[in-house]
Amino acid sequence: MTFMSEQWWSTLNKFSFGDTPQLADKLAQLVVSGVKTGSAWHQNEGQQTQVGQQHVVLDGNGSPVAVIETTELRLLRYDEVDEAFAYDSGEDDRTLASWRAGYRNYYERQGNFAPNMLLYCERFKLIDIIKSI
Repeated sequence: MTFMSEQWWSTLNKFSFGDTPQLADKLAQLVVSGVKTGSAWHQNEGQQTQVGQQHVVLDGNGSPVAVIETTELRLLRYDEVDEAFAYDSGEDDRTLASWRAGYRNYYERQGNFAPNMLLYCERFKLIDIIKSI
């Protein structure tokens, strides 16, 4: 892994994790540190990636921090997500219980939580660090 000075990634899709700048910063830091290698989003948001596709992760200020590449994408019900995926998501204590609590809270804030809701569950690998945070 290298710190890149050139912007070869400038044409890639860019996004931030979470729904607040603080959460985006926290999750981007987990990506940069290699702890977070998984994420999920509601099916209603659409399929936002495919295996092999690369994306730029933004921090809470909208600045690029890393390039990731999707390595796996599955459509699962919230209640089908397993401990391995929760661990790869890298959040809180990395247990399934904390993953479920965190995602439940997130989707309740969005107004669309249901125990049987469908989620796109993505695993990804860190390709490059743009900016250390």
